[in-house]
Amino acid sequence: MAPLIALIAGSLLARIAGFAGVDALDGWQPALRVGLALMFLLTGYAHFAPKMRSDLIAMVPPALPRPDLLVTATGVLEIAGAIGLLIPATAPWAAAGLALLMLAMFPANVSAARRKVPFGDRPATPLGPRTAEQALFVGAAVAILFGT
Repeated sequence: MAPLIALIAGSLLARIAGFAGVDALDGWQPALRVGLALMFLLTGYAHFAPKMRSDLIAMVPPALPRPDLLVTATGVLEIAGAIGLLIPATAPWAAAGLALLMLAMFPANVSAARRKVPFGDRPATPLGPRTAEQALFVGAAVAILFGT
């Protein structure tokens, strides 16, 4: 839920800043880039915070090797993508890369939902809501890719 809140709140606050006179945020595309960047900074950070990291490692499907390395790599890619979203010249490339990354990581979300892997102190998110949320995130990245 926190990533969804970060995306929505970040986008809305950035858009309000645009209305208030921040020229760089005067439009939904730049505001959406800020919201998605905020979301990926949050999720990227989770890959390195000790308690969250162990939960993310547990989410990796058992058949994949080195779940710790996979969590590190995806965390670095999420943070790099977030930074890329904030630079207009690299935003489309970052959005495309993040959309592909989310699609590549989706099987881990399916696996975690099916294995009922909790995250933090919360029970596993059921597959339906998890899929809808992921579709929204990919959709936001695609909107940036084709809207800039």
